[in-house]
Amino acid sequence: MTTFFAQGSATTDLSRDAMRAALFGVFDRLGSRQKVLAIPPDHTRSNSMAGPLTCMTHEYYGDRLADVLPALGTHFAMTGEQLGRMFPGLPTSLVRVHDFRNDVVTIGHVPAEFVERATHGIYYRAWPVQLNRLIWEGGHDLILSIGQVVPHEVVGMANYNKNLFVGTGGVLGINESHFIGAVYGMERMMGRADTPLRQILNYSQDNFCGHLPLVYVLTVIGPRDDGSLAVRGLYIGDDVDCFEQAARLSVEVNFTILDEAPKKMVVWLDPEEFHSTWLGNKAIYRTRMAIDDGGELIVLAPGAGTFGEDPQIDALIRKYGYRGTPVTMQAVEDNEDLQTNLSAAAHLIHGSSEGRFTITYCPGKLTREEIEGVGFQWGNLAEMQSRYRREELAEGWNTLADGERIYYIGNPALGLWAHRDRLTN
Repeated sequence: MTTFFAQGSATTDLSRDAMRAALFGVFDRLGSRQKVLAIPPDHTRSNSMAGPLTCMTHEYYGDRLADVLPALGTHFAMTGEQLGRMFPGLPTSLVRVHDFRNDVVTIGHVPAEFVERATHGIYYRAWPVQLNRLIWEGGHDLILSIGQVVPHEVVGMANYNKNLFVGTGGVLGINESHFIGAVYGMERMMGRADTPLRQILNYSQDNFCGHLPLVYVLTVIGPRDDGSLAVRGLYIGDDVDCFEQAARLSVEVNFTILDEAPKKMVVWLDPEEFHSTWLGNKAIYRTRMAIDDGGELIVLAPGAGTFGEDPQIDALIRKYGYRGTPVTMQAVEDNEDLQTNLSAAAHLIHGSSEGRFTITYCPGKLTREEIEGVGFQWGNLAEMQSRYRREELAEGWNTLADGERIYYIGNPALGLWAHRDRLTN
């Protein structure tokens, strides 16, 4: 098992030429490959640099890059416009659409005893290991999993084998993985590389995927002083050490620890990236460890036009709403539709403040009735944008002309914010 390339620090700023040289150097070292599969994230992770890295892969391998399978998870398939923006110049004929309900194979199960031990007794069923059939049956001699390592609400730190078993997994595995993370508690996991679900995913890879020619291409992205984004790290390898190096850097780059808990936080959701609360609720779960009790989170969401990325899950969100863990757990116990869609139940938990602070959602397309129907406060987007002018706000603390003090975040997908007193050991 090998880490082929590892470079990064909090001040590193890798250019595209430097990334290309690193990637091509690894490809040279791997030797001749005739049928390559690339698995990048979708457009909702466009800041990951996975788009350019996938295009570089095509530049190197040409027609030997046989398939590109965006790790959609439960998201909608990418549109032609989204593909063109994220993968400029990549032939769309190479792109395959992951169908998490139908196009997967169960390759094994993580034993119930292992799951129970890893989750400290909160979950005790065997976990189904599922993958898209193309990965398992496609006959590729190189499988590249490409993406960004960043704090994550379900698994602690995003990417590595999550990109496979969740991003290209099936409904059962996705449902149960999200539920395990939600019930165990995101505050106990976010920003940590070794978590219950990660142990389950690592077991899956070690015990079922040893024959697959997997190589991981992992980035760490952080802000420059001017607010633009820099590649702070690039790690390429075929084992967990590659991921753990990236995770250590991500904690340093993407984890903001506050000495003062904000009474009011304002979060902007780019309409090109966040068109649903399923995605946009990063504004909640990436900040809820920071916001003061009794505080307010204002979410500016001009692109929000739906709740779920999947029609079935959208209907469940509308039905049950973001009511907190006790209410959601009771709903799971009482209702078969949630029992068979545990990822939706997990999302409802992630999207709640658990009654600690208010959430004012300011959507561009959802109505007041829809927003209030799922348990949020509604805010008028035009009025809120007039008051909180993002072009005039700095990342972090701001004092407005009338003396109001707020904490502003321009993209919640890039990090994790926590007040020092809420960090657990």
